Parts: sequence; structure tokens; C-alpha cells
Amino acid sequence: LQQVKNLAIIPARGGSKRIPRKNIKEFLGKPIIAYSIEVALTSGLFDEVMVSTDDEEIASIAKQYGAKVPFMRSHKAADDFATTMDVLKEVEKDYHEKLNFVFDYICCIYPAAPLVQTVDLKKGFSLLIEKKLDTVFSIVSFGYPIWRGFRFGDSGKTQLVWEKFKNARSQDLEKVFHDAGQWYWYNPLKLGDSLFTDNSSAIILDEDKVQDIDTETDWKLAEIKYELLQSTR
Repeated sequence: LQQVKNLAIIPARGGSKRIPRKNIKEFLGKPIIAYSIEVALTSGLFDEVMVSTDDEEIASIAKQYGAKVPFMRSHKAADDFATTMDVLKEVEKDYHEKLNFVFDYICCIYPAAPLVQTVDLKKGFSLLIEKKLDTVFSIVSFGYPIWRGFRFGDSGKTQLVWEKFKNARSQDLEKVFHDAGQWYWYNPLKLGDSLFTDNSSAIILDEDKVQDIDTETDWKLAEIKYELLQSTR
């Protein structure tokens, strides 16, 4: 077995329902996946940067930007029901069985995450090592306190989800965060069936570094945020 330090896995299947061909759609002049590949390569954190895909065109573009595609993804790991975990486990298994490689640490970087910053990847890796964690990922705070959320009751009238916070000042409410949907560092020996364990932690990102991309409007917002980040460097 060849022990290799760090692997970056960029999972990019061909089928995308909400934004067709999302993973290779042009984002400010180049395919969006190119940003994830380039940040992984230039970070100096990885011995191997690979793209897991079932799609020949994505594989070709990935190689063009410097990633490896040592094997194609199976049909089972590329259908609508396959999870990120299914993909990561398959990649690990393929490296082990086909190439005799095992990795100390792995980072999954999503292909449509052009706002990923090298500095945050490095912070995540340092935290993983220093605290001997199973996983580290990036999070961002909800823009509005979720404790003041509403739902519709049976009669169609609005009701507070948490009535006890009706008169609370928003600045007094606990800050709550959600997954930024960018990257996940993990120790493959510690990973079970989820990227979130009792021994996980996170790096908090500012809102201007995070954008979920599920609609055309999201796409435009991501481009604006990208350009803002470049101009403030």
C-alpha cells in the first residue's frame, strides 16, 4: 500500500436538474468547476486532486484544468439518489483496490463553489489536525434569526414556530449556522456514514464568501460576490 498524505475529491456528476450542465457552465469566463480545481491545486495542501464524474465532457474539462480522473464514477453512485458519502466511499475504495493508494486526510470540495478561498481550506485542515477531529467543514450564520420563524397553521393563518421568542430582541437570540456547502475535510479512518459526527467542528465564513447556487439568480449573485472578493483583495 502506498500511503499518500492528502487527497482532494471534487464530485461532479453530469446530470443536474435545476441548472442544466451546472458543473461546467461558464462562470465569468471559464467552467465553474475550474475554480474548485484551481483552488485545490494552488493551495499546496494536496498530493492528488481528482474529479469523480460519470460524464466524459466533465472528465475532459477537469483534466484540462489540471485535475486527475483516474476512474469514472459508477452508475450507482451517479443516480439521483446517490449521496455525497456514497461518492466519497467509492473513490476511496477505487484508489485502494485499483491503485493501491490510501490517504491520511481527504477533502471533498464541491464543483460549483467558486467562492472557496485557500485561506479557509488551510484553516480547516489545521483545525482538523490540531483538535484531532473526524471532520471539519465551513458554515455561515443564518441572515435572520430562525427563532423568529413563522409557519402556516391549518387555517392558513401564520403562527410563530417558537412562541416563547415572540417579544425577544433579535440581538439577544442565539446565533445559528448552516452548512456553507463548499468543502469537508475528514479523516477517512474516522468517517462512518455521515460527514457530521460528534467529533466535528467548523470554520465560520462571512456571508460574502458563501452562495448556494440552485437558480439563475443565485448564479448571478455568486458572480457578483466573486468579483467583490477579487476587488477587496
